[in-house]
Amino acid sequence: MTAAPHLFQPMTLRGISTRNRVVISPMCQYSAHDGHLDDWHLAHLGRFAIGGAGIVFTEATAVQKRGRITHGCPGLWADSQIPGHARVAQFALRNGAIPAIQLGHAGRKGGMQRPWFGNGPLNEADIARGDMSWTPVAPSELPVADGWPVPHALTKSEIGELIDDYASAASRALQAGYKIAEIHGAHGYLVHSFLSPLSNKRTDEYGGSLKGRMRLALEIAERVRSIWPDHLPLFFRTSAVDGTPEGWSLDDTVVLAGELKRIGVDVMDCSSSGIAGAATASGSQKRQPGFQVGYAERVRKEADMTTMAVGLITHPQQAEAILADGRADLIAIGREALVDPNWALHAARDLGYDTTFETWPRQSGWWLAGRQKTSDFYEPHG
Repeated sequence: MTAAPHLFQPMTLRGISTRNRVVISPMCQYSAHDGHLDDWHLAHLGRFAIGGAGIVFTEATAVQKRGRITHGCPGLWADSQIPGHARVAQFALRNGAIPAIQLGHAGRKGGMQRPWFGNGPLNEADIARGDMSWTPVAPSELPVADGWPVPHALTKSEIGELIDDYASAASRALQAGYKIAEIHGAHGYLVHSFLSPLSNKRTDEYGGSLKGRMRLALEIAERVRSIWPDHLPLFFRTSAVDGTPEGWSLDDTVVLAGELKRIGVDVMDCSSSGIAGAATASGSQKRQPGFQVGYAERVRKEADMTTMAVGLITHPQQAEAILADGRADLIAIGREALVDPNWALHAARDLGYDTTFETWPRQSGWWLAGRQKTSDFYEPHG
């Protein structure tokens, strides 16, 4: 192999080292059963570990039963859910990837339809299928959009219980074998809805000023950090902007990043938008290649913090340039990995780093290397 490009240079985060800078972003599958992972999740996530990614994230995992996005979303609110997560985490480790988990709470976006049933609030057809509704929670009694349920505004006592449940879920994640935890503070879910002035109209210490609106995110991060061992890294996913002048801004994100770093958060995962509308709504921003990279770049420079870039990063050369230019430290791949679960392995070849299948799993690499040597018809990927 030639000298490693930036994308394939190992990275040390506290006490762990990744084999490269490719991260599989959390992607909801809406296929859990009463919060439990099953064979689908093992196969879905396992293929990314086999496919060469450095870090593989399990999808958003609810810390409370009412914190699920849909009836098909996983959780870690009960000990019975640990074994399914352990299968995923241990498989990733055995195949060279660092297993990671995103801990979250859907907030006022909780209890909605699975996307293939409409991606909106539950209706009679969903109830007939057995997907019963529940009352979502939020900082204030503001629905996520017209026609959606009015959420219950969390009391201070309930906020305390929520923080305890984040800690309990982190402890279960540790028991399952995850090596990275991420707090989901983006896309209009509960933590983001506390951060944004568009959804947080509270007048107590959890609302009002930027300091007040950041309080929940910081208290959760501090509590999870106290549970998560010193030698393991903690990430935070942010919606860096709401996409409207009245909402959460990039300036706010830089301030939040500084406070999170002080607490012990190691990586800021920079996404954007989602404060209103369906769970997958991306706001008013124009979606184009690398459209969110600038957020990671600014946080990296102004907060002096390790960042992860995400959002329409699809080509190896594009990912390599982001890292080489110092705009981010890690590259998160999402839907492109669904198209090509071997994205990382193919990227190594396309960048000229591994042209002899040395980074491939030994179960397949030797077959492919042999074919390359003996076949006149072999066409390399690219």
